[in-house]
Amino acid sequence: MSFFISDALAEGGVAAAQGDPITALLFPIGLLVLFYFFLIRPQSKRAKEQKTMVAALGKGDEVLTQGGILGKITKVSDSFVTLEVSENVTITVQKASVGSLMPKGTIKEQK
Repeated sequence: MSFFISDALAEGGVAAAQGDPITALLFPIGLLVLFYFFLIRPQSKRAKEQKTMVAALGKGDEVLTQGGILGKITKVSDSFVTLEVSENVTITVQKASVGSLMPKGTIKEQK
């Protein structure tokens, strides 16, 4: 039956074919370290900064929501903020939907 398949001749035995188990684990451990430093750590850092920014929101802050709405905070409750987006026009959004805190005077520059 070895007409199509050549015979495999082992050199050494099972232990020589597998190599050192520590070097076999080195590559997967290195991948996990890379994933941590390039994906997991920066994402958790951004989430922590977002949570801190949302907790520090106060009346009079100018914010940009994740939907792109620019407004000034007029009222803050536990989970919602009320934004004044124009004169006599207010909307209520969740605190979590606030994307970024804008510098004071941003709204005046846009008018």
